[in-house]
Amino acid sequence: MDNKKTVATLNDLLNITNDRIQGFSKVEEKVWDNYSFLKNDYDQMVRESQIMKTDLITLITEKGGEADDTSTTAGAIHRTWIDLKNSFTGDHTESTLENVVFGEKAAINSYQEALQSGDLCSESTFVVADQLEQLKSSYSKFDRLERTLI
Repeated sequence: MDNKKTVATLNDLLNITNDRIQGFSKVEEKVWDNYSFLKNDYDQMVRESQIMKTDLITLITEKGGEADDTSTTAGAIHRTWIDLKNSFTGDHTESTLENVVFGEKAAINSYQEALQSGDLCSESTFVVADQLEQLKSSYSKFDRLERTLI
């Protein structure tokens, strides 16, 4: 297995995880006024993201790579778009939930592509597959809620 490909793929996932963490920081507290029952799930997603980040950095380092602890350009553009959109609308609650679902779906797609690429060693495949299941779980919770709001 080529460590360079593994490290590059893991760094891509690290960037996506950083996007996820930065996106979570955009969730406004007033969302929890309307959906207090989701606060614990949300807090768990934030904790899981931090653990995912640490696990990815560990794998990258173990493979002799250097962690690219940044976010993606697409993620930065999306967060800017959210800020602009929210500045023109009143209640951000529903759009915030839409953005959580959008971000989780994008992360799931990236993780699936990484697993299908064949660029991960067996240890990395195991960790990434586990993280993908966590992403799918959080996605389903917020997706169900978003669909009930539409």
